[in-house]
Amino acid sequence: MLSLGKHNVLGILIDAVDYEAAVAYVFECARLSRGAIISALAVHGVMTGVLDPEHKFRLNSFDLLLPDGQPVRWVMNWLYGTKLRDRVYGPGLTQKICERAAREGTPIYLYGSTQAVLTSLVESLAMQFPGINIVGSEPSVFRELNPDEKTAIQQRIKSTGAAIVLLGLGCPRQEIFAYEFRETLSAPVLAIGAAFPLLAGMLPQAPAWMQRLGLEWLFRLLVEPRRLWRRYLYLNPAYLVLAALQRLGLRQFSPHGRPPAKEVLVG
Repeated sequence: MLSLGKHNVLGILIDAVDYEAAVAYVFECARLSRGAIISALAVHGVMTGVLDPEHKFRLNSFDLLLPDGQPVRWVMNWLYGTKLRDRVYGPGLTQKICERAAREGTPIYLYGSTQAVLTSLVESLAMQFPGINIVGSEPSVFRELNPDEKTAIQQRIKSTGAAIVLLGLGCPRQEIFAYEFRETLSAPVLAIGAAFPLLAGMLPQAPAWMQRLGLEWLFRLLVEPRRLWRRYLYLNPAYLVLAALQRLGLRQFSPHGRPPAKEVLVG
């Protein structure tokens, strides 16, 4: 189990951990009914914080920020010699959590995506992990919530007795949601992005060789070019340039963001 603490990547404090350490932390929080917020960040997730000081503040308030993308892992190893042998990929982490949850009877709540995706996801998880205890699921409303709606969501999740909450809202909405619910849910909340449609079998997954080479972004761009071209063709090169500047000592990146002026209440 590898857990080397937080490291500054372009001002975002990423945890140098492996799957084993991440899963152990989630289940320790679940066992103690302790609230925690966790996100698996690829390049896009890191860059949302680099470009927005309020979101940087949110991200650096997380208990765990996991190196989801291979380029994030590579930069961690390049800048700090962390020797991470693998990334902590959101869908892979979700499968490991569900496997252990099924074995131990840990109740799980799913929030986000669409009802169609959730229905397929619940069926898929039940087939992969017999005995898994999914105590509730709720699709996103794809808009801002009002305070009453936020309170109602909190109450619905808590009333199920869920010990782990999995979020599939996409970046950065899921991190905003986790940050704004952090003090009201006594369970670890994991922002895992595209894991919902991927594990539901409704979004194709990049071949293993592309994942190993850090080319998953290219596969996703080919699958969803209209939605993702700006993200990948702008943010990926910017990330690499800024990482090189940090490595060469030509630019310093402060981890201090700016507290959000108001709640966004995304749902």
